Amino acid sequence: METAEGRARLESGGYLIFLALITLAFIAVIWPFVMPILCAALAAIMFQPLYLWFQRRMGGTNRAAIATLLVITVAVIIPAIMIGTVVVEQATSLVVAFQEGRIDLASMFNVIHGALPEVIRQNLDLEGFGTAELVQQRAQEIALESSGLIAREALAITGNALGFLLAFGVGLYVAYFLLRDGRDIGERLLSHMPVARPIAEQLAERFLSIVRATIKGSIVVGLVQGALGAATYWIVGMPSIVLLGLLTAFFSLLPAVGPAIVWGPVALYLLATGHIWQGVLVLVSGVAIIGMADNVLRPILVGRDTGIPDWLILISTLGGIAAMGLAGIVVGPMAAGLFLAGWSILYHARESGTGPIRSPAD
Repeated sequence: METAEGRARLESGGYLIFLALITLAFIAVIWPFVMPILCAALAAIMFQPLYLWFQRRMGGTNRAAIATLLVITVAVIIPAIMIGTVVVEQATSLVVAFQEGRIDLASMFNVIHGALPEVIRQNLDLEGFGTAELVQQRAQEIALESSGLIAREALAITGNALGFLLAFGVGLYVAYFLLRDGRDIGERLLSHMPVARPIAEQLAERFLSIVRATIKGSIVVGLVQGALGAATYWIVGMPSIVLLGLLTAFFSLLPAVGPAIVWGPVALYLLATGHIWQGVLVLVSGVAIIGMADNVLRPILVGRDTGIPDWLILISTLGGIAAMGLAGIVVGPMAAGLFLAGWSILYHARESGTGPIRSPAD
């Protein structure tokens, strides 16, 4: 009897090892397409209401999924590609302008340097930024390094065009099935999770709420702030308005300072170069319009607070970007939210005397 029990345990343990190894192998196989799969999953979650709307009116799951994909392509993918192309062109021209010295920082530096306190001027002198010529030289060196980076990235995209098209096709293909069969797939995942069903449902609900809150409360609000910033920069006559608008949208993801990292230096540059009303307009727009857009739109789009502190959002966003690139904008806060939710569920389960792990009898 003991031998039979030991053999059963050994076989059970061996199967778990096999399952772990084959799972790792599967992850390694699909890893080159992890980004398209992630984007497809996020798109399926966000556009699920639109898919259901099409399904009610078209009466078919396949046609509803195709119609939703067409909307995603026209409303999201094509504008993103167009904006990306303009940003690359403006970034390249800006780098070339720095290299050729057509952007003169001397006048702006002299005005700002003269208005600074003596202690700060001495620290700038010690750091090698004491004269306008040194600042111009440093700026050209940074521009030279940036131009090399842009050239390498452009070469990588051009040389790997087939890979980009393949990843794009995989993303659309996966999004189609996730839109059509997402509810069934989610139900199967919940039934196979090694935790009690109520706990699994709480985690799934928390996951969906975090994804929607992150995209609507960060991405959408950031795009609105970037558009408002680009309009402001266009009114005052700044060059590379699309690039500046994209930077405004990107930095709006950071709590506290946010887009002020961009419009603040722009206003300072305009004031230092004698464009007084333009600089004042950027300051007013940054505080009263760009900054207030977050306070107005976030409660409407997100509703209640997601429960993630601002400082944790900042750390998880920066950490996610460092680890995964732009995808970390969503993955970082999502991981932080699930981390807090998991520990909160464990705490309440212990307080209530129930465990979150599924029992063998289940």
